[in-house]
Amino acid sequence: MTFHLYGNIMTFYGVAANNRAENQGNITTLQKILWKGETHTKVSAEAIRWAIRYYWQQAGYPVNRVWNDDLPNEENPNWQNRNYNSLDFIDDDLLGFFEAESAKKETKENNQQNSETQESTSTTTKKKRKKKTKPKGTVTDRRGRLDVTRAISTIPYDGRATFSSKSGKKDRTSIYGTEFHGTRYQFGLGITPDYCKDKSRILPLLDSLVSIHRVGGNHGRFLFDFAPESIILRWTHDFAPRFLYCFEEDEMGEVSVPELLRQIKIGDLDPKEFWIGGKIVEQIQDSDYEAINMFQGIKATVNALKQRIADDLQFCLLDESNREEN
Repeated sequence: MTFHLYGNIMTFYGVAANNRAENQGNITTLQKILWKGETHTKVSAEAIRWAIRYYWQQAGYPVNRVWNDDLPNEENPNWQNRNYNSLDFIDDDLLGFFEAESAKKETKENNQQNSETQESTSTTTKKKRKKKTKPKGTVTDRRGRLDVTRAISTIPYDGRATFSSKSGKKDRTSIYGTEFHGTRYQFGLGITPDYCKDKSRILPLLDSLVSIHRVGGNHGRFLFDFAPESIILRWTHDFAPRFLYCFEEDEMGEVSVPELLRQIKIGDLDPKEFWIGGKIVEQIQDSDYEAINMFQGIKATVNALKQRIADDLQFCLLDESNREEN
């Protein structure tokens, strides 16, 4: 049967805010969403995907879209192969690609052929309306094998903002504000290794979750630690994850996963399919959950699951030194 990997990650507590950019107005906003009847801030899935690709680039994996920090944003990214190659590049394989090329202008040869055809049939088609054939564009695409959800704050946004001012030309003062939110974020993901060109690429995907950074890419103008404070991973034959956005934070800042534990307790979810690590393990001390693969550390959790995946999919688990040599 086909294996699927699902995950739900909760970040460390931090301050989300954007610095004022040159092309922005008087207020720098955070993205927001109405979540469970209240306003929460969010981070897009594309921003998270950018950070995953950037980790692969920094870790030495071959990526097609390379980001050069020494170049201005408008000159990034740099493609290694504009025809794309999901066999050679991990990002083309797991994240997919899409490029739509507009229709090219007709060449002089085509125009000449069209005119000759029209002249030869003009005597019989004078009363008929001529139909013009529009040149068609081309699309080069591959659906990404990795699905990522939006990251949503674990607590509601209370509308806080800071206001500042700076002097401009001719004694003019510019007043501007920045929204900020002290919170954690949680986001989920899913992937089916059998759909990838190289199934073993699920391992560097797990590595990227441990060390994810610079979420937001060239638009990330603040440092927010997106590395997991707690991580929940499920390695299963089930087609649905069933536990996304399972973290809940109360008014005292205590984090729990009541709905996930309820589903495990009643038998809807198999505890043996879960690898849970980080701070959330402190909240799971009931004998009903002893079958869960639990670890105090994030890295220990991911390494244990990587070994299980390698055994199930029957490929070798290389360490970092072996990977770099190969």
